[in-house]
Order: sequence, then C-alpha cells, then structure tokens
Amino acid sequence: MSALFGIWNFDERPVEEECLRRAAGRIASQGNDDQVIYAKNNFGLVCLPSHATREATKESQPHVTASNLVFCWDGRLDNREELLPKCTHSGGHNSSDLGVVAKTFEDWKDRTFAMLVGDWVISVWSPTEKTLYLGKDYLGIRHLYYHLTATRIVWSTHLEPLAVGASLSVDDEYIAGYLANYPSAHRTPYREIQAVRPGHFVAIHNGTALEHRYWSVSGRSRIQYKADSEYEEHFRALFRQAVKRRLRSNSPVLAELSGGIDSSSIVCMADDLLRDGEAATIRMDTLSTLDRRESDGDEHYFTQIERNRGRIGHHLSRDDYDDTFQLDDVKFIGAPGLTECTGKLKEDLLGVFHKGGYRVLLSGIGGDELLGGVSNPSPQLADLIMWPRPVQLARQLKAWSLVKKRPWIHILGEALSTLLPARLRALTGSGTSLAPWIDPAFAARHRLTMRQLGPLGTFGIWQPSRRESAQTVVAMARQMSCFPAYGVAGEERRYPYFDQSLVEFLLAIPATQILRPGERRSLMRRSLGGIVPREILWRKTKAFVTRRVLTAFERSWPELEDLCRSPVSADLGYLNPSCLRDHLRAAKNGDSTYMMCLLKSLYLESWLRSATKHVGLLRKAPSYTPTPIPQTGN
Repeated sequence: MSALFGIWNFDERPVEEECLRRAAGRIASQGNDDQVIYAKNNFGLVCLPSHATREATKESQPHVTASNLVFCWDGRLDNREELLPKCTHSGGHNSSDLGVVAKTFEDWKDRTFAMLVGDWVISVWSPTEKTLYLGKDYLGIRHLYYHLTATRIVWSTHLEPLAVGASLSVDDEYIAGYLANYPSAHRTPYREIQAVRPGHFVAIHNGTALEHRYWSVSGRSRIQYKADSEYEEHFRALFRQAVKRRLRSNSPVLAELSGGIDSSSIVCMADDLLRDGEAATIRMDTLSTLDRRESDGDEHYFTQIERNRGRIGHHLSRDDYDDTFQLDDVKFIGAPGLTECTGKLKEDLLGVFHKGGYRVLLSGIGGDELLGGVSNPSPQLADLIMWPRPVQLARQLKAWSLVKKRPWIHILGEALSTLLPARLRALTGSGTSLAPWIDPAFAARHRLTMRQLGPLGTFGIWQPSRRESAQTVVAMARQMSCFPAYGVAGEERRYPYFDQSLVEFLLAIPATQILRPGERRSLMRRSLGGIVPREILWRKTKAFVTRRVLTAFERSWPELEDLCRSPVSADLGYLNPSCLRDHLRAAKNGDSTYMMCLLKSLYLESWLRSATKHVGLLRKAPSYTPTPIPQTGN
C-alpha cells in the first residue's frame, strides 16, 4: 500500500527538499513501485505508491488537475462504476481510482468524501483557495495523521516521520484508552499529533483546522422484510460483493485461513467468485498457521477447506518459531502494541509474499464482532423491556435460560443493567474490574472503569440493540486505529467484514436476525449454507490460547524482569511497578487473570522506553489539553 507525507508552511517559507527526502527515508519500506518528491514554493509532498490493482498502475502521484488541485491518495475505490457517470469527462472505465476521485472532486467539491466507498485516505491541496483537505474512509481502515502548529501543518500515513525529531509529550487520554480497551480513533500517543477521524475530513485554512463529518452510524435506517429468506438473500449478495471488491488485484491474492467461520467463509465465497469468473484476480491462495501442541487446533478445519478447493495453501508451524517477546527497539514504531515480527518468522513470511507475488492479504477480522459471535442476549431483551412486550420477553427469557443453563432472573438482571446510565453501570462493577497494577489516581482521573464498558458515544435514547450495534462499529474503528494498516511485506490488508455496504445493512436489520437463542451467527449460518461446509459453519467458538503467552513469559523472563525495573510508566503515573512485577510472576506460573491488560502494559513500557530514546518524549509533561478542533456535519 502507498505511503504519503506532506508539508505546508503557512509563513510562505519554501519547503526544503532535504526535509522531504528524510521523510521519504522513514517510510521507504512501504512503497514498492516508485518514490516521488514534489515541492512547489511552501507546499511539498512525498508519495511512495504501491500499485495493488490494474487501475492503480495508471496513477501518477501527486495528481494535478487542470484547475491546479493537487491530489495524493492511498486506497481502493469500490464504487468507481457508480461515480463514473457523475463525473464530467471522467476518462472512462480505464481511469485510475485516483483519477475518478479527482474528477468527482472537481465537480462536487468536498461533498465528494461522502460519495467514496472503499478503504482510502486522501489529501487535496487547493493553491487557489489556500485550503488543504485531509480525508479518511468511514471506518478508518487506512491511517492519516497530522501535526498542526502556528507556522505549518505536516501530515502522513505513518506516525514515525511526524514523531522522530519533534518535541512531543505523551497523551494520557490515549494511554488510558489503550489500557482500558482501545483509545479514541482520532487520538495518537502524542498530544501534539492527531489522526483524522473515521468518517470525517479536515479542512485547513488560514492556519486553522475544521473537522467535517460525512458519515455516521444512523439510528433511523431500518430494513424490515417479511421472511427470513429475504434477509438471507440480501446478506449473501452483500457478502459476495464485499469479497469481490477485495479481490480486485493485479497480482495473486493471499487470504488468511485459520479454519474458523470468518476466514473460511471469505475463502469459500472467493472460490465461488473465481469459479464464476467474477473475481478480478488471477488466483487466490491461503496462509494458515498451525500449532500441533494444541489438542483442539485448527489444522483439521483449514485442511478441510483446502481439500474442498483442491489446493494446499501456505502453512507456517508455530513449532518452528521461538515464542519470545520482541521488546527491543531495533526499529522504532509510532505507537505501543505488537512490534513487527522479526527473525525466522519474518523471513518465512517475506518468502511467502515474495515467492507468490502477493500484494493483498484478506483478513477475517470483524466477523465475530459484527455477526453475533458473542452470545449476549441482554440488548435484545432490553428492547422488549423498553417497548414493552412482556409476553415476548417471557418467552425469550425462558429460551435463553435453557440455552445458557442459568436462572432466568439472572439473565433478566443483566438485561435491566444495560438500561442503566453508564455511570451507574460502572458503579456495579460488572465487567469493569481494573487490573490491580494500574495507578488508582490515573484510573480515577481518566475514568478507566467507565472506559472498560466500551465506547459510550452519544446515542440518545436509541433502543438497546441498536445502541449495542453502533457501539460495536465505533469499537471496531478504534481497534483499526491501533492496527498497522500494512503487513510485514508492506502488503495491503483488506477486511471484507468491514465493507461499508455490508455494515450499513447489518446496522439496519433487526438484531434477532443476527443472534437467536442457541444460534450464534444465525444470519450468517443460514445464508452461507451450501457455500461453506456445515462442519465449519457450526464449529464452536475458538478460545483465546494463553499457553503460548505463558511459554513466551518463561523464555523472555530476563528481559521482562529488566522491563519492570524503574519503568517509565511508573514515572508517568500510569502503573504500579511492584504490583506489576507480582502479577507478572503469577502469570509466569500459570495465572491468566488480566492477561490482555498485562500484555498491553508490557508493550506500553517497551514503547515508552523506545519513544523516549528515539523521539525524546517529555517524561513528565506539564498539564496540557489540546485545543478541540471545531466540528461540523450531520
């Protein structure tokens, strides 16, 4: 996928090409096809394109129009065929995605952002209006960051060129969100650097930035059919379209195949498209990871898919790799989290991508969250309490009580709790138990207990099931903001379950289509019968495996102990070091309590040390609150 960087000096100082070349060096690993440096007076751009589609090979970046608009783009436009008739002199169906977007923008100006469907980020510079636009897709699949000061704005698809060499301080709000769940999607670990919000664009004019929202979760959209079969047909068509859109590639496509329902459904639907000649790729292969040390591993399931498709995919065995933590700072990363894989695993992955010529990787992330992978009836039951519908409520309570083998009164209590304000729910302590090593003052100041309830948002008096769906979409946007947008070989990651048309459909249908008593993923399973093998469709949920993590603790123990000595996170008031060490020892001995927060805490400490070394973060920054950026939009 392409990497972008840009500078606009407000004081008319010319942009130095040496500055652009240094930035290009920091993002050079992400561009596969070219390196373009553009400097004109006080405006400069760096673009390192990676052409993942046939149309992208026709792109020339930056793209300068006859009206002197300057475009830089990283993305895939899924509704290009719909936009072409709306463009004046569009250039026809062979136009690049960027060409279609540029023509649309010339005709429709900033209304264009709401018309774009796909995974994308874009910058548009209008020298005539002296205005810069920075935009991002509806869920934030791609990343776009910016650092605005009194004299200039700098932006990039990567944090590293904005952070290295700058005088920055840690954003406590980001850290609080990171430890509790995921931080808000517009925040970065640095107080001075922000991310463009998903579903927004930012217009910078006269040295000020104004945010505009072009997409939001709608509580008013409703799809109501008479029969289950109509929902199933609609879902199947949209899922097919979602996979088809992501198979558009000028090279073979690689798909993750774990043997679970999400990845298997993508592979099976892609095979169906390939058989019908509807996929714009020459071939799709699979990549599976197996662990023979697990008694109930994935190998049986993904090999069944391989037999059905008549092709064995790439296999990587965890037995061949050392389960250790990458806690060093060989390469600085912009944000805390899992570091890039190294050693033999990295070599093997690079070998797979280079040998197969893959530039696209399909991922099943999102299916579990959006399609009822978690069997939680509380929002649906709360709907029946609100309406109210006592007869239906009684029937559902009985059904769920039998399925969950729990007293119906307990299930009713959980449903009632979802109707309480967030503050009261936090006081009950249900699902909000904090890890003991998080500093209590820090936790209280940033309301970590409430944050653990997930993104609360401002959804008014929405019915509980719709509020739950909306919060899930917001949570996924936050999660994507923490995921690297590219892989180990710079490949483009694509997520069929995050297709905008599919997500909007799932938000509009009744929640009872997605989850029913004893039927997790009800709509998905009903819709994909005959496409996905029944054994896969009805496979039990895969559990989070901690054995590998505990093994890694054992092997990396000296490094982990060193990490907990005089931690930077304690100096900043985030964590209690002695308590962290005690729970780390307990985890080494097999205690998996608070495991996810423990891993996050370790990666946070590792990142803080690396950032202090490479960036020079202020270890004890003064109290600081960024000036809120004004927002407009619906």
